[in-house]
Amino acid sequence: MKSRLLLLLGLVAWVAASTALAEKKYDPGATDTEIKIGQTMVYSGSLSAYGTIGRSETAYFKMINDQGGINGRKINLISLDDAYSPPKTVEQIRRLVEQEEVLFIFQSLGTPTNTAIQKYLNAKKMPQLFVATGATKWGDPQNFPWTMGWQPNYQTEAHIYAKYLLQSKPGAKIAVLFQNDDYGKDYLKGIHDGLGSQADRLIVKEVSYEVTDPTVDSQIVTLQASGADTFVILATPKFAAQAIRKAYDIGWRPMTFINNVSASVATVLQPAGLEKSVGLITALYLKDPTDPQWENDPQMKNWLAWMKKYYPEGDVKDVNNVYGYALGQTLVQVLKQCGDDLTRQNIMTQAANLKNFEVSVLLPGIRINTNPTDFYPIEQVQLARFDGKRWVLFGEMIGK
Repeated sequence: MKSRLLLLLGLVAWVAASTALAEKKYDPGATDTEIKIGQTMVYSGSLSAYGTIGRSETAYFKMINDQGGINGRKINLISLDDAYSPPKTVEQIRRLVEQEEVLFIFQSLGTPTNTAIQKYLNAKKMPQLFVATGATKWGDPQNFPWTMGWQPNYQTEAHIYAKYLLQSKPGAKIAVLFQNDDYGKDYLKGIHDGLGSQADRLIVKEVSYEVTDPTVDSQIVTLQASGADTFVILATPKFAAQAIRKAYDIGWRPMTFINNVSASVATVLQPAGLEKSVGLITALYLKDPTDPQWENDPQMKNWLAWMKKYYPEGDVKDVNNVYGYALGQTLVQVLKQCGDDLTRQNIMTQAANLKNFEVSVLLPGIRINTNPTDFYPIEQVQLARFDGKRWVLFGEMIGK
């Protein structure tokens, strides 16, 4: 009788263990103890100011791991430098996919760089998740079901600037500076589409620059000579700072718009000169760490405490570090929803099933929502004007 009981208990234990094992589904990069993900980031070159995004995300996952990880699994983010060079991005992504065997790619930065790997990753059925660029192409689940954006897309942002101009300054003479790649051209299309039939009349000059250019000083002189009284800067941080500074130094004082990705007080406006940045207009969706209205906000207090503990070398005035924190929260939510089904297919399924998810450092009222036909997680922004010290929000929250 005792032997039969032991045999029965053993059988029950075996069945229970087998059932538990069967419930766990893993693709390469996931185990009982680890979730290995990959990323390319700009840690060198003219756009290296963005490198703090990768560092802040690494720091966020360090906090999560210290808290026990996700369902007992530690997040291992392998973040490699691609210097914002598409050929280098391809090389590093192949290494992450084929040698490191990561579960998925997360938050690789840059429009031209992500474009270079999009077809490859989709062919591999490898999630290209929450890319660090707002290009419109990242929300095309019909043609690229393994690629998803995160932040408001560039064309929608540009539409908002155009709409504001048509309402507040219908006779504007507009000059545009844009980066000569997919990033800048996506924004430029948004300006044209937003102005609609008025675009040819209102835009008096467009000038591009290359990321390899040392400065954009000559472009600013050309734009001023056009007689424009409105200036739209569609640039990355280094060149945005140069544009603001040069326009001021040559005595050009147009109404100026600057795109969101270059609106950081720490990495753009301070280098340009705060006094030279007064009056700039942008669109925000994150709480700005330089804005005193958030000093007593419990969530921003948590962010600041996290910065001091996990990323003390990071700049607490740089909104890019708020951005990295927000992305960390979003990914953790996706991984929690995945449970023990850590397959690439389920990663995308859960990423496309975020319902009114609240990220603590987004502006109040903004929620993340996705579904199988909507790969744009954030679709709301609010306009803000720089007063010499901080961005001051104005107007209503603007949605899709």
